[in-house]
Amino acid sequence: MGSALGDAIGELAFRYSGEARLRSEIARSDILTYTDDTAMAIGLAESIIQVGGLEEQHLGDTFRANFRREPWRGYGAGPPSVFSLVEREGLSYSEAARRLFGGQGSLGNGAAMRIAPLALFFHRSSDLYDMVRRSACVTHAHPVGVDGDAVLARAVAETAKVAPQEPFPFQSFSQGLIDWARTPEVQNKMILVRTLIAEAAPPLEAAKRLGRSVAVQESMPFAICAFMRYPNSFEQCLFCGVLNGGDRDTLGAMACGVSGSYLGIEAIPQAWQDKIENRARLVELAGKLVEMSGEGVAGSATRPATVS
Repeated sequence: MGSALGDAIGELAFRYSGEARLRSEIARSDILTYTDDTAMAIGLAESIIQVGGLEEQHLGDTFRANFRREPWRGYGAGPPSVFSLVEREGLSYSEAARRLFGGQGSLGNGAAMRIAPLALFFHRSSDLYDMVRRSACVTHAHPVGVDGDAVLARAVAETAKVAPQEPFPFQSFSQGLIDWARTPEVQNKMILVRTLIAEAAPPLEAAKRLGRSVAVQESMPFAICAFMRYPNSFEQCLFCGVLNGGDRDTLGAMACGVSGSYLGIEAIPQAWQDKIENRARLVELAGKLVEMSGEGVAGSATRPATVS
């Protein structure tokens, strides 16, 4: 729910760029329509539920079927290109993904934007990084793309374990993300996030220094920064994420996936929840992920703790 609302409201922020105007448009709207960010998160949740964990071919098939049914969701060029290669040449999804961008694979934020269901399902698993890598490589094969996805997954997983009634553990949380990163491109940005939070840098300055583009190392860090600046307010985290330029819908999806994991659904305005498109399906999938607690893939713990 958090990630979907961040996505849908972030999409509105492309046209309504101030908080007052954006709040007014949210209140005026009958439905808050999400983009490919949430469509792919739904596909990831559906695949996990259907196979009881992560299976790359099934995940790719699910993504492809959902894209064919709703191609108008705002997909970037990457996933449709992967789907076409799979259909034309009989490649696996990971093989097709590695063909993109001159054989380097995509380092975009398209794998991170959808990660919340997997991060919660595997949030107690020692295999979380590998599960993220396997899910990302269906469409995003570049090591930086995978690493940015994994850091966001770690943020969702760790916040699911922390009670929001307690003071937020800034130091251990930020250090954990720095240590989790495996590429210098992502790790250096997470170090900068910690510095900007310590300096209380204004959000616009932080966004400019961290980046706001579709490249994961230039958007995911600012999404984390937006959450760390406002860990106790879903609304302020959302507005910080989407009102400082760049890839607004995906920034919202990433920041609010973490915020939703930490604060829980009770912290999200009910009026917003009531307006999100396909609400019943989102709640149904979340409930099924919660029910599937216990042992997951290869004996990994899969106890999701909250609704994201």
